[in-house]
Amino acid sequence: MNNKLRLFYGSCFALITTAFSFSIRAGILPQLAETFQLSATQLGFINSMWFLGFPISMVIGGLFYYQIGPKRIMIFAFFAHTLGILLTIYSGGYTGLLISTLLLGLGNGCTEAACNPMIADSYSGKQMNTLLNRFHMWFPGGIVIGSLVSLGMTHLKLGWEAQIWIILLPTLVYAFLFYKQEFPKPQHQESVSVVENLKAMATPLFIFIALCMTLTAISEFGPQQWTGIIMAASGAEPMVILALVTGLMAVGRYFGGSIVGKFDQTGVLLGSAVFATIGIYLFSTQTGGMAYVAAIFFAIGVCYFWPNMIGFVAEKIPKSGALGMSIVGAMGMFSTSMWNPVIGRWIDESRVTAAANGLTGADLELAAGQETMKLMIIFPGVLIVLFALLWFWVKRKPAQAVGQPAH
Repeated sequence: MNNKLRLFYGSCFALITTAFSFSIRAGILPQLAETFQLSATQLGFINSMWFLGFPISMVIGGLFYYQIGPKRIMIFAFFAHTLGILLTIYSGGYTGLLISTLLLGLGNGCTEAACNPMIADSYSGKQMNTLLNRFHMWFPGGIVIGSLVSLGMTHLKLGWEAQIWIILLPTLVYAFLFYKQEFPKPQHQESVSVVENLKAMATPLFIFIALCMTLTAISEFGPQQWTGIIMAASGAEPMVILALVTGLMAVGRYFGGSIVGKFDQTGVLLGSAVFATIGIYLFSTQTGGMAYVAAIFFAIGVCYFWPNMIGFVAEKIPKSGALGMSIVGAMGMFSTSMWNPVIGRWIDESRVTAAANGLTGADLELAAGQETMKLMIIFPGVLIVLFALLWFWVKRKPAQAVGQPAH
């Protein structure tokens, strides 16, 4: 295997590590709550650390990529992932879980900051675009694998600690693939300067998109991260729902280019908001087999949010450069870190209300979960309005005028 292929496959396994840390941790939330006597609000703060560490290291790594290089960024990612995994297993309680989850988030953000430009520097033209697409498929693809692994291990009565050890496997693989390899030298140092990036980011359109990203991210990650808690009493298997959603997302993203070509990013984003709203509404009202139908609508909705938000910035606000794309992605992750404790509090409050209405056991959990899903409809519902405004605004503007900073 040549040097460039080892770097590419190493990048894919690093992204699988990110996906495993998302899906397996989502699958073991009920076990963590039982083991350490944690409330849903506390679980929300633990979840938020994953999404807080991600943007911190992604922005810092993006800013200093050309100064320190991808090798050093990925060395930090490896140590952050390894320490995060070990500390999760030996945390002993709430505080340790907060720190370990933050470390995992930092490692994941480094992966995103290093691997995207590294692949772009290794390849060019059509091959670069093909391999970048294949790289990004491994986040939803890895979530499918991680979800099924977590489901199988849970049914086999294997503890949550054993499931966390699984995350170490792709971590060791990407470390092995990167070991003693020659990393590519940057090819784009003469691209748009940071000053020009910041000027482009000071425009109303960029600020609008960044704000929209805070809602698209929580619309996608909020229901997924809380699937195990919310859907456990619905009669559907939570980890199968997570695997179904992310599997459909992986397939949808693979064929996303032609859809974007037909409807533009703005049309795709508007349609996505509509499907996501329907999906979350169905989650809040349906049980049993219909929960899987809800998952299909939800997957179609959130599938194109993240790549098209980044693609919109790249195409319509090009002077914001790589920094602009990193900032928009970071806004999404930071927003999710802020909303997770709020969602946890909604679940706790809904449980109190359900108990006051005389519900107990599985009926109480189902009522609390569905009531929380109803509140989450707000996120994509607001996006329908915002993306409709964006669609009309972009249609009215000449292509070259979109996202141009004022002079």
